[in-house]
Formats: sequence, structure tokens, C-alpha cells
Amino acid sequence: MESRGNGSSVDKGVDFANYFCTYAYLYHQKEMLSDRVRMDAYFNAVFQNKHHFKDKVVLDVGTGSGILAIWSAQAGARKVYAVEATKMAEHARELVKANDVENVVEVIEGSIEDVTLPENVDVIISEWMGYFLLRESMFDSVIWARDRWLKPDGMMYPSHARMWVAPIRSGLADQKKGDFNSAMSDWYSFVADTETHYGVNMNALTKAYREENEKYYLKTSLWNNLHPHQIVGTPAIIKEIDCLTATVDDIRNVTANFMSSINIDHTQLSGFAGWFDVHFRGSMQNPAMSEVELTTAPSTEDYTHWGQQVFMLHPPPRVNKGDSLTVSFSMSRSKENHRLMDVEFAYELQQASGQRHPRITSKFYIE
Repeated sequence: MESRGNGSSVDKGVDFANYFCTYAYLYHQKEMLSDRVRMDAYFNAVFQNKHHFKDKVVLDVGTGSGILAIWSAQAGARKVYAVEATKMAEHARELVKANDVENVVEVIEGSIEDVTLPENVDVIISEWMGYFLLRESMFDSVIWARDRWLKPDGMMYPSHARMWVAPIRSGLADQKKGDFNSAMSDWYSFVADTETHYGVNMNALTKAYREENEKYYLKTSLWNNLHPHQIVGTPAIIKEIDCLTATVDDIRNVTANFMSSINIDHTQLSGFAGWFDVHFRGSMQNPAMSEVELTTAPSTEDYTHWGQQVFMLHPPPRVNKGDSLTVSFSMSRSKENHRLMDVEFAYELQQASGQRHPRITSKFYIE
């Protein structure tokens, strides 16, 4: 067992089976390496800021295929420690050798919490972001590495992160409600058929079956690539993170209160969307020559593999331009799996006429 600094222990075997093993497959690495927005942002951040890497010692946390470690070496790093918890480390070593940087990059297989480095580092680089930024809780490991191995004047790549929420319109709300109704209709037919043919009344399980399907169809967030025109109100920043100073306590529970003004007439408030951006700014003592942003906001063309997390409201209220939403947001880690998230939105709609609607609370799961 290992402690994650969150007041509970995590079974490493179970955690590996549930999480790390996914990253041991090349098909999953290929998906991330094919994300041009992601790749361009990290590439530009490194090569437009070579002064941060020239003759420096770099730690790549969760190196995966090893591409960030290779870029760090190509940018002039003196030494790069590339730490990878899975057997993907073997492929990373192949790529390091094939790109002639094996004299600089040392691939270390193991979790960052377990490895020992021979020296402290000047830069920590990592692509740790999950859906809606914090799903997967990999930033915990980056924080651990920072506190253990980063020099006092060292820097983080990326250096800052933000989480965003906005009201949206989408046909997914009606689609998921229809899927739920179909699932329940099928259950009722199953109950009737089982009693007719086998003499067993299954209706005692209807409540539990309904709860299962409500969670799956109506309360689990959806991955989506939204178009900007699906945003129906002003987006709000709900969390800002300085990667040099953030603690696990800072990210374990995220809460925010914000207002959003509806800017589209005669539409549905289908739900809320969440996304993130990260920035490569260097540090106050050693700022970036060229600041780079990686955003997963709704886009017309530059989609990322992260997309947006969509939280659908049932039923979706009608809204008009000039209406306003007062929203309370909270997100915490699932008690069953610390890498998954429980989310709650509580919102109050005030129409432009002044009429207020009752406050509504909806709970969701990021699985």
C-alpha cells in the first residue's frame, strides 16, 4: 500500500490495474501523440524556450513514449531522467536510442514515488492532465516529484493551469434521456416475461436497476468536442493552479461560485461543459521568452483528445438572452477510486424579467 497524501492508502496493484496499465499500450500512446494541439504546445514550449533546458537537468514524470524527454535533450539538456511506471519504458528506451540521445536521456521504469535520482533537477516536465484537468489525479505525483527533486529555483512545464465551466446547449440531453427511457422500458418487459415464463417476480430489483441506469445515462459526464456556438453563456474560471506552489490539498476538492449571463435567445440550457488550459510561462525569476498556451476549449477545428466534459441537466430549462445563472460548483475525488471525480452543480435561474426559479442541484460522476 502507498499513501497519496490524501488521508487514505491506495493499493498499488489495484491502482496499476485500473489506471497505469492503459498507458502501457502503444495504441493509447499513439492517440496522444496524434493530438496536434497537445504536441504543438509542448514542442513550441520547449524549443521556443531553449534557455530553460540548455545545460540543465530535467525530470520527465510519466514519460510514456519518451517524446518530451527526447525534446528536452534536443533542446540542450545536460541530463534527462525519464520516469515511466509501465512497460512503455522499454519502448521509450528504443526511441531514445533511435534518436541518438541515449547519452543524455536515462529511462527509469517505476513510479515516481519509488524511484531515487542521483541529483536534484532544474526542470520538471510532464503531461499530467486528465479529462477536465484533474481526472486521473496524476498531478499528485508531479507535486510529489516537485517537492522531492526540484531545485528551489527550478521550474515546471507547464507552469500554470486553469479550469473553466460554461452553460451549453446540446442534443445529447434528449438523446441520453431517450436511452434511459428505452433501458427502463426493456426492463419492464423483462420483468413481465420472467414472471410469465418462469414464475419469478423480478420487480423487487426495479429500484436498483433504475438507479444504475440513472447514473449511467443521466448522471455520468460525457466526453464531447463542442462547437463554440453551443456555448450559451459566459464561461467562468473555477480554478487556477500555480504548478510551482500547488499542494494536493489545493486540488483534492474544487469549489467555486460564479455567475453566467445567457447570450442566446430562445434555447435550452442543456447543461454545463468543463474544460481546461495550461500555460508554459517559466518562473518569475526566469520567465519564458515565448509563453505558450495549450487549451481544450470548444473549437471549430483544433480538437484535442481531452475534448470537454459535459454535464447534462434533466429536464433542461428554457433560457433567453439576458437571463442569468448563479452557480455553485464542487468537485471531489470518488471514495471508490481516487482517480475518478464526483461533481455537483447547484444553479438558480433568474430571467431578464426578474423572475427567479427555484435552486436546482444535480450530481454527476466523471468516470
